[in-house]
Amino acid sequence: MGEIVKCSIIFSAVILCITSCSDDDPVIVNEEEVITTLQYNLTPTDGSGTVQLTFRDLDGDGGQDPEITGGVLNSNTTYTGELTLLNEQENPVASISAEVEEEADEHQFFFSTNISGMTISYDDMDSMGFPVGLRTIINTGSAGSGILTIILRHEPAKAASNVSNGDIGNAGGETDIEVNFSISVE
Repeated sequence: MGEIVKCSIIFSAVILCITSCSDDDPVIVNEEEVITTLQYNLTPTDGSGTVQLTFRDLDGDGGQDPEITGGVLNSNTTYTGELTLLNEQENPVASISAEVEEEADEHQFFFSTNISGMTISYDDMDSMGFPVGLRTIINTGSAGSGILTIILRHEPAKAASNVSNGDIGNAGGETDIEVNFSISVE
């Protein structure tokens, strides 16, 4: 009977050792990308010259304040907009725009402004027909100034009510980047 107890103890110790040595570390499936730079190129359909809005924060959150450059738009003008996202901490510089486009069904940009008469509409869709926002159309109205906010959400509820119309209110998901640009319409 002593041998049976001794064997049970050894067997239990071996099992305990095997199970405690297993790898329980979580696996990160899709690590969040670092976005250091957002450029929004606005090209007027009348050919009068591209306006580039830029956000740049090379040291990431904390540290130095980001550099944000707003712009001046013409009144009563239509612009095509194209967003570029970069990670300039990588060498060579990594295009986050390419990743957003590749994973379009998991991303959506949201645009809002307090500038009277300015409208922003989507000019690109994911494979399910929902908006992405890397390409847009902006129409300006009369002269004024204010803020244009651009937010990129990861895994928004694109099928939720009004989300496909650009309403972030019930989009859910996580914010990858949010930038406020000062804009003047002249």
